[in-house]
Amino acid sequence: MRLDSGRILALAGSLLAVGTLLGAFGTHALQGELPPDRMSFYTTAVRYQFFHALGLLGIGLAARSMESALLRWAAGLIFIGIVLFSGSLYGMTFKAPRALGAVTAAGGGALVAGWALFAAAAWRARQN
Repeated sequence: MRLDSGRILALAGSLLAVGTLLGAFGTHALQGELPPDRMSFYTTAVRYQFFHALGLLGIGLAARSMESALLRWAAGLIFIGIVLFSGSLYGMTFKAPRALGAVTAAGGGALVAGWALFAAAAWRARQN
């Protein structure tokens, strides 16, 4: 599937909606029900999902005026990074094995790589 600006914006909006729901669920249903270490996993997952989804929204808007394979790759890596990073933390919140932390690290790597590609795309667009 080719990520164009419309698809990137739709992914960002969906991730933001889900992040909002999960944040509310954590505040209203999980607060006081989970031990602090597991609640910390959850709040970190929601925070990273939300911030990176906002960034993805910015990439989608940038893609409207900047045609770039690097930009599409950046969006894809950031989406994958959110799913892996936040998804693994959500899993560990609900007692998935701590070994899932390796998936968290892979998701973090995808996020870093995605933002680096975004920076490269912006730098190239500046030169054109």
